[in-house]
Amino acid sequence: MSHARGRLLFAGTFVVLGIGIAAAYAVPPSASFVRSATSTPPSLAPEVPLTKHVPTPAAVKAVYMSQCAAGTPSFRENLTKLIDETELNSIVIDIRDYTGRIAFPTENPVLKDMVSDECGANDMKEFVEGLHEKGIYVIGRITVFQNPYYTKIHPDEAVQKKCPSTSSGTSCGVWKDRKGLAFVDVGAKPYWDTVVELSKESYAIGFDELNFDYIRFPSDGPMAEADYTWSKGKTKSEALEEFYKYLHERLQPLGVVMSADLFGYVTVHVDDLGIGQLLERALPYFDYISPMVYPSHYNKGFAGLSDVNSDPYKVVYASMIEAVRRTRATTTSIASFAYSRIGTSTPAVYAKPAYDAQRMRPWLQDFDYPVDYTPQMVRDQIRANEAAGLDSYMFWDPANKYSSLRQVVAPN
Repeated sequence: MSHARGRLLFAGTFVVLGIGIAAAYAVPPSASFVRSATSTPPSLAPEVPLTKHVPTPAAVKAVYMSQCAAGTPSFRENLTKLIDETELNSIVIDIRDYTGRIAFPTENPVLKDMVSDECGANDMKEFVEGLHEKGIYVIGRITVFQNPYYTKIHPDEAVQKKCPSTSSGTSCGVWKDRKGLAFVDVGAKPYWDTVVELSKESYAIGFDELNFDYIRFPSDGPMAEADYTWSKGKTKSEALEEFYKYLHERLQPLGVVMSADLFGYVTVHVDDLGIGQLLERALPYFDYISPMVYPSHYNKGFAGLSDVNSDPYKVVYASMIEAVRRTRATTTSIASFAYSRIGTSTPAVYAKPAYDAQRMRPWLQDFDYPVDYTPQMVRDQIRANEAAGLDSYMFWDPANKYSSLRQVVAPN
């Protein structure tokens, strides 16, 4: 049985600067930034057609759908039915996955050669419209700096592989992680514009929120060989914050709801984990932050556990209660372009806004690694998130099965 989760919105119109075309953009009532078209530079003024969007639910309860599943009718029907018949109200669909290829066709000259010829949905716009008719909130996931397709076309913008000291060259080709995947250098600004174009195109066909993943430097592989030629002279966290700011300035005026996926450890660490991610540097630029607090991804000893898979509740609670504290805090030891230093004392302390704790929306685990995940383990993660004072969550299963979650989420 279908059920409505939110009224479909039409937003008002504005005139695109320098083009004179009337366009409209949806402003979700839960969005936390002031939306103003005047803050976009004229040369980057958006051209966005009139589109229906579902408002952000007060509590997002979502499951992930992979790029290949989006083009498979049986997976579509299965996951839509799961959402339609339970307390779930949202879905996260790959717009671009680890391959660097895009999941839907487009004539945008910047993007059309990036469209996948293997996985995706030719009718993505119609699929999203069908989900909207059921009141389902649709989030589009965009893999950002892990992009082997783009780096093959633009190897000069990739993370480079350092040459041996005996070599006369400065680069020995494109660096790859242990899975053989290449990353775009975070500092490669020409690439940033392609991310903005993909974001605008995705919002225009109906995605209600854009979720940015792999917004980081690489972490796995021969790290001593990685050379960041575009990011030289900056710390990794500074280079990433410049990207966050750029993205925010160009998408915020359109009313786009934006979320960022960060490593689970960002909630409890104050270093950048070697990948540039710091919670406080991301907070000013995204409506929601999604720490990936999969218990299986934590090290032995976290939260006092000799086996982190033995107590998913404790892992998620320890992560998210600290995330809430740091989100609400009015001071921080972490610098950001958006914060002002308080006095001259050492170590430095910075003033930050006390953000709403509900900006925290974690990714939780329903996949079997390294143990079989039971309904009780799934239930414990939800309970831990609620105990930390949070209402929203998203579940990840790369196989798109959610066999344990199905036994946990309440029917309508």
